[in-house]
Amino acid sequence: MINLPSGTRIWLVAGVTDMRKSFNGLGERVQHAFEENLFSGHLFIFRGRRGDMVKILWADGYGLCLFTKRLEEG
Repeated sequence: MINLPSGTRIWLVAGVTDMRKSFNGLGERVQHAFEENLFSGHLFIFRGRRGDMVKILWADGYGLCLFTKRLEEG
């Protein structure tokens, strides 16, 4: 379970994201498109084209975390 500090924002990225991107590609999108500090502690959620996959980018204070979730059915 992830315990988020109070004041943490959760950003849902509108549109579709290329799910082949990893830390560098997603981090670049956050910094250039949203003009947000990647290491602010906020969560940035990206959606795949088919809607069956999401990626969450989060700096937890020790490093950058990338979580991936894929729907198998439904």
